[in-house]
Amino acid sequence: MTEKIVSMKNIIKEFSGVRVLNNVDFNIYKGSVMGLVGENGAGKSTLVKILTGVYVKTSGQVYLDEKPVEFKTTKESQDNGVAIIHQELNLVRDLSIGENIYLGREPVGTGGRIKWKKLFEDSKVWIEKLGLKEDPRELVKNLSVGKQQLVEIAKALSLDARIIIMDEPTGALTLSETDSLFQVIKELKNAGQSIVYISHRLNEIFEICDHVTVLRDGALVGEKPIQDLNEDKIIEMMVGRKLSEQYPRVDTKLGDVVLKVNKLTNRFITDVSFELKKGEILGIAGLVGAGRTELARTIYGVYHPDSGEIILNNKAVNIKSPKDALENGIAYLSEDRKGNGIILGMDLIENVTLSSLDKYTTKLGNIDKQKEEKSTDSYIKSMSIKAASKKQLLQFLSGGNQQKVALAKNLDANPKILILDEPTRGVDVGAKKEIYELINEYKQEGMSILMISSEIPEILGISDRVMVMHEGKVTGTMDIADASQEKIMTYAVGKEVN
Repeated sequence: MTEKIVSMKNIIKEFSGVRVLNNVDFNIYKGSVMGLVGENGAGKSTLVKILTGVYVKTSGQVYLDEKPVEFKTTKESQDNGVAIIHQELNLVRDLSIGENIYLGREPVGTGGRIKWKKLFEDSKVWIEKLGLKEDPRELVKNLSVGKQQLVEIAKALSLDARIIIMDEPTGALTLSETDSLFQVIKELKNAGQSIVYISHRLNEIFEICDHVTVLRDGALVGEKPIQDLNEDKIIEMMVGRKLSEQYPRVDTKLGDVVLKVNKLTNRFITDVSFELKKGEILGIAGLVGAGRTELARTIYGVYHPDSGEIILNNKAVNIKSPKDALENGIAYLSEDRKGNGIILGMDLIENVTLSSLDKYTTKLGNIDKQKEEKSTDSYIKSMSIKAASKKQLLQFLSGGNQQKVALAKNLDANPKILILDEPTRGVDVGAKKEIYELINEYKQEGMSILMISSEIPEILGISDRVMVMHEGKVTGTMDIADASQEKIMTYAVGKEVN
């Protein structure tokens, strides 16, 4: 029988009187991977934050090696061999890779001086294990989001913990980076270490987990060995019902060309050209580093083109800033919601209306609070945003609900063209379908959408056409009827399709 290393019993957690965990039991086994799944807001992150000392439970008991424990700080949990890789990046951008990995644990010599050579050599071991080839002296701010995620993972691995909790670790990783991580997880298992793996990607759960625990609305639905489950069963346990067609793509009659990009070039992209029609979803695929986000940010005015042109409704426009983009009817949902999408210290109302304050401003220059609240209420209802109230700070929402608020903020600007950069990253299957249906709704109303996604099934599931990029260039464009996973991957690695 598998040895139980952690047992959490009857865990209750309340925030301001709102119960978010209700008598939850959770087990971790030695040398085993426990999958922890559930919809956004189900309580997964709250549960593991109690185990790692970020939150203090309201009631219940935690046992480590059959002894009762209560960690009141992350240092206490780390001292007892528990480490966590957070879903949201927790790095100091102006420090190097090595400094981030050993922050607060720097090797020191006599006189308390940091042994820099040892710090960078030790860091190199961990990042190479994950397939990261950068110099450990490289500043974190110069890395892509995916590579920053690998640094976050390396930091946790360097603790040499007995228990490692991974909260959506592959959200920003390429397929090869994910494979490297899975290989490390197998090595950790073989060495007797225990993993808690939180993911909305159910194929990953079946690939690496031994057991699965499912939460729903802050309560335990069940714990089962992986061999007793299939994808449909897990989804039914998560959402409380069977989920019909996961990708509800709708066919609509497309209108005229509303956006034409002609030979757009800067330091990130080269000679990028494409057209987008009214009511069309153009899926943009490619591997990390292909230039997809850079293209989006160039169209949105964050980066400036060296040459080429952007044509809106048959008229060339000069978009110098995001403000210009919004005024021209273009909105952009960033892949980095924490850095560029939302403000965690503001509430739902303030976030939703942030990009469109003009329409809430009276002739006297005051904000119409009642109108703001009414709009926010409509998004909370239509997008099933789970929050204690519309005045709850974003920092207290789950990652998926934060993503919904970021999307609502963009929709509230009433764009004609909406750029979605990884719109369902960190979002559960039930919420994903809600977002797809919302996208389809706006598409049917004539909105044009550029959707960047690293999930090929998502690209194939709701796009009308697919454009693939590799190293800053467009390598292929195809109608959805002609698209396949194999074709997309062939174009994504820079090869021609036979």
